[in-house]
Amino acid sequence: MSVYMIIDIQVKDNEMYSKYIEKVPEIISKYGGRYLTRGGKIIPLTGNWNPERIVLIQFDSIEQLQRCFQSPEYLEIAPLREQATVSRAIIVEGCTAPQKDTCESNKKKDI
Repeated sequence: MSVYMIIDIQVKDNEMYSKYIEKVPEIISKYGGRYLTRGGKIIPLTGNWNPERIVLIQFDSIEQLQRCFQSPEYLEIAPLREQATVSRAIIVEGCTAPQKDTCESNKKKDI
């Protein structure tokens, strides 16, 4: 089942963050991840959530995602992100049947 990593990022140090984003796409790709969005215009819809930058990455499985973010090459550059940003990340399960409203994840809890 696909999983999606949603990251809310506030950049504190553009120079250091640039070094991170120069290297991370290759690592994400190596482990089967695909960027669905990297920044771009954000339009707040409800509540008071107004993130500076959102990144959305898809992996075919949670195992792929874990291998990626626990890999030696990612762990080597992670301090750049940690020092350059304030970020929050979550992982969301994808639907097993997206053409219908019968996603397994929807059966667990309604939004």
